[in-house]
Amino acid sequence: MKTNIDIKSLTVMGFLTALVLLFSFTPIGTIPIGPLSVTLNVIPIALAAVTMGPIGGAAMGAVFGLMSFLQCLGIGVLSPMGEILFNISPILAFVQRFLPRVLVGFLAGLIYKVVSKFAEPPVACAAAGFSTAFLNTALFMSALVLLFGNTDYVQGLVNGRNILVFICAYVGVNALVEMAVCTLVTCAGGTALIKARLINREKRVNG
Repeated sequence: MKTNIDIKSLTVMGFLTALVLLFSFTPIGTIPIGPLSVTLNVIPIALAAVTMGPIGGAAMGAVFGLMSFLQCLGIGVLSPMGEILFNISPILAFVQRFLPRVLVGFLAGLIYKVVSKFAEPPVACAAAGFSTAFLNTALFMSALVLLFGNTDYVQGLVNGRNILVFICAYVGVNALVEMAVCTLVTCAGGTALIKARLINREKRVNG
C-alpha cells in the first residue's frame, strides 16, 4: 500500500496532534451528555485520514485513543464512564478506549482513498468525515458491549433491552452531532488543504 508521506503532510499531522491534545486537555473538545460525551477529536482523525491515508488516520487514532484512556484517570477532561470502566478493569478499559480509535482512523483512510478515485475532493472529504464519526461510535460501543457487557454497570445501562436498541438509544444524540460536525468540518478543512496543495489529491478514475 502506497502512503504519501512528505514534509507538508507531516506538518499537518503535527498540527492535528496538537489539536487532539488541546481537545483532550481542555473542555472545548468535549460536550458532556449524560455518561457519554460528544467529542471533537474525531475531526483530527478524519483530517489525518485525508492527509496521509490509512496509516496517518491510524496514527492519529492512536493519539486520540491514548488521550481517551488517560481521561479515565482524570488526566484532561474526566470521562465518567471511563472512570467506572477503569475501576472494573484497567486493561480492558485501555483496549476499549484505544484499539477502536486506531481502527477508525485506518478504515477512514481507506474509505477516503477509494471515494476520492471516483468523486471530487469535497465529496471524498465528507465521506471520510462521516465514516470517522460513524465508525467511532459503532466500534466504541461494540467494544463496550463485547468487553464489559456482562458487568453490572453495563447490564444496568442495557436494562433488559436488545443490544442494538440499547446502542441506538444510548448514543443517538451524541452520534448525530458528531457525524454532522465531523462531516461538515472535514469536508471544508480537507478541501481547503487540497486546494492549498498541502496534501496530494488522489487521481480520479474516469467512469
